[in-house]
Amino acid sequence: MNRSAVALNAAETEDSALSLAFDDNRVMAILMGEHDAHLAQIEHRLGVAITPRGNRISIKGEKQQAEHARAVLLHLYAKAARGAEINRGEIDGAVRMVKLAEQAGHHGASEGGVRTRRKTVSARTPNQQEYIESIRKNELVFGVGPAGTGKTYLAVACAAEALMNGEVDRIILSRPAVEAGERLGFLPGDMKEKVDPYLRPLYDALYDMMPQSLVQKGLAENQIEIAPLAFMRGRTLASAFIILDEAQNTTPQQMKMFLTRLGEGSRMVVTGDPTQIDLPSGVGSGLDEALSILAGVKGIGITRFVAADIVRHPLVGRIVQAYDKKQSPNRRGRS
Repeated sequence: MNRSAVALNAAETEDSALSLAFDDNRVMAILMGEHDAHLAQIEHRLGVAITPRGNRISIKGEKQQAEHARAVLLHLYAKAARGAEINRGEIDGAVRMVKLAEQAGHHGASEGGVRTRRKTVSARTPNQQEYIESIRKNELVFGVGPAGTGKTYLAVACAAEALMNGEVDRIILSRPAVEAGERLGFLPGDMKEKVDPYLRPLYDALYDMMPQSLVQKGLAENQIEIAPLAFMRGRTLASAFIILDEAQNTTPQQMKMFLTRLGEGSRMVVTGDPTQIDLPSGVGSGLDEALSILAGVKGIGITRFVAADIVRHPLVGRIVQAYDKKQSPNRRGRS
């Protein structure tokens, strides 16, 4: 953290009070939010009392929770000082990062982020941070876990950053269109219109990272390609950032075909949720097989997300946990 941006004056008293002093009132106003809404959210999440006075913030509460609030405020202040937006999601992510980092023996929240044309995307859990670091370090990365953990979103952010920095020449995003199958020809429209509904989440993530004009230009000039998995056969993908989403719905043959498309100067990220396989009964998942075969292979990273990494509405995490508890005895029956 840039210590010149924050003048920290923390002193613990007998009543477990901490005091923080910040040197930029404009950034401090962003940190607090309109009508101190951000402070209220931190109070609610951590069970502390936060009182702003001038350029100082006082935190009162149980010692550990007060320390968590202190770390969250410092983390968010540093983000605001860099021009990042502070919203409910960022606050929840900072609280989650601080709590989980302490459990892992670390202190504070990571300051790292993925810079794209439109925003800086930050990890909101330690597993997300590990995932980002793994993508930057390895040529092939698997991101596996439940919905809402940021597997695809962070991969697209890393792809947009790599393209912006000139590390790759193009982005290729792909998904299996399992539901279409042999019925694809009966859907209305040309081929693009037939498959676009299956690829919409990839479009949405991309538009969140890059201005619409750049995305449309990239699509027109083939610098950005979004295509169903079947279109990958027979190709060698060089100098590209390649993402395969919903990989649990690939067959073993499709997965092997896709992985062997990796060409010179390329990176590949494969994401999926093994608990949401839509393949016909009795057909094995290529994702499951690949994770088993490739574990421990040099140059391949595997990040396994859990319900605690879900960054959507808190209820989503509880829903996933409830389903996991119910389905765990026979979850492997379809793999």
